[in-house]
Amino acid sequence: MEVHLRPETESRIQELAAKTGRAPDDVVEDAMTGYLQELTQVREMIDTRYDDLKSGRVKPVDGEQAFANLRRKSKARRTSRS
Repeated sequence: MEVHLRPETESRIQELAAKTGRAPDDVVEDAMTGYLQELTQVREMIDTRYDDLKSGRVKPVDGEQAFANLRRKSKARRTSRS
């Protein structure tokens, strides 16, 4: 597989490789492996959350209502400290 990078990105990889004494290909391989592992974990979490919502195990929360509740609680804490 061939990957094309911006010159700035390639320069950063070369710099990191030089500092660590590793081959640039190894730096890229490690970076991609870590990124793909994280992406897989996030995807699994999203799929699980979606399945929970779809099955009814969890109920969706209205975003505006959630923020309104947070603002109300925050205001109550500030006034109780005074």
